[in-house]
Amino acid sequence: MIVFYEAVNILFDIIQIFIFVRIFLSFLPIDNSNGFSRFIYDITEPILGPCGMLLERLGIDTGFLDFSPLLALLFMNLIIYVLKIIIF
Repeated sequence: MIVFYEAVNILFDIIQIFIFVRIFLSFLPIDNSNGFSRFIYDITEPILGPCGMLLERLGIDTGFLDFSPLLALLFMNLIIYVLKIIIF
């Protein structure tokens, strides 16, 4: 079980790094057809897309700011915390 926890923890750490890179890239005037930015977008969109839809369904209007990365990071940390409680 500890190996499973460590594997999930490492996977989530990598995904969190990709999310932070996507946040950083969103502030730069980079063309979305760029291979690197397309790769980061494709990796993070399956996680950030549902978080953005959840914010819309809850009626949370964030204006021009996108809080879906913050919500995704919160959910991922919550999952790791629950796994830690279950395993240890």
